[in-house]
Amino acid sequence: MNKGALVRRNFLKLMVASGGIALSAARTFRSSVAHAASVPAYDPGASFDLAVSEVELRRNSAGRVLMARIYQPKGPGPFPTVLDLHGGAWNRKDRFAEEPMDRALAASGLLVVAVDMTLAPEAPYPACVLDANFAVRWLKANAATWNGDTSKIGVYASSSGGHVAELLAMRPRDSRYNSIPLASAPNVDATVAYVAMRSPISNTFARYENAERRGNQGMVKNNKVFFDPWETIHESNPQEILERGEKVALAPFLIMQGALDDNVLPEVQEKFVRTYKTAGGECDYRLFANSVHEWVAEPGPQTDKAREVVKEFIARQLKD
Repeated sequence: MNKGALVRRNFLKLMVASGGIALSAARTFRSSVAHAASVPAYDPGASFDLAVSEVELRRNSAGRVLMARIYQPKGPGPFPTVLDLHGGAWNRKDRFAEEPMDRALAASGLLVVAVDMTLAPEAPYPACVLDANFAVRWLKANAATWNGDTSKIGVYASSSGGHVAELLAMRPRDSRYNSIPLASAPNVDATVAYVAMRSPISNTFARYENAERRGNQGMVKNNKVFFDPWETIHESNPQEILERGEKVALAPFLIMQGALDDNVLPEVQEKFVRTYKTAGGECDYRLFANSVHEWVAEPGPQTDKAREVVKEFIARQLKD
């Protein structure tokens, strides 16, 4: 008897012994077993050709159409689904920002969907977090259209996108963040299975102070445009959220940090990692030697290493 059959038999015997089989529960169990059996194991060393397409995600309050760029492996699937949240200091960039990483991940057998988010000049915090929350729910309802498996939706994010991803993961049911309705799936939530990040802004106020010390007036302005009113720089600070003891979800995190990053300082990132672990979360922290804030934007051995680290992290999460 194979393992799946043994599990089913033992489950049914247990239900009978407890006073009868609850048909709905049994059907749900059989459905979940069948689904798990139908999803091929993710192999980070695999190689697939890609089909790339774009669809409209939603129109934001500024009237701009936010798009989703879909990197779909060509194969039988279904493929694990990853949402990409772009960086850009909350004030710029779009779904194309991490295209080399998105293509590399998708080519290993992941359905990767990169989305536009509202930029700070269009609307300040928390508008982009609402976009990310909506995108998770939208993917759960629609990823099967592109042969995506929705049982474990993950996130890849960079810099300010990492800040958004941390808020998304830690506060998946926040009434502010999930306030954009999804008519096709009103009961779907925005919980995510894991988050992989490059240079996330895990301490918003420390980053602002660093920008002031360096005399980086552009970065100072970016913060003031996004955090309006200013007090939200503390309310939405992942480091301070943990220090305040807020009740949060603790999805597994991967944080990749450049050792030469003068934008998000390694010591600030390492403090967040310690705090996240103390709160009970799992956080895989990787320091990349000779790497600045956006090192994955350029080809090279550390960029290749980052791609492999992300794929290996995702593979571990999908095995659990």
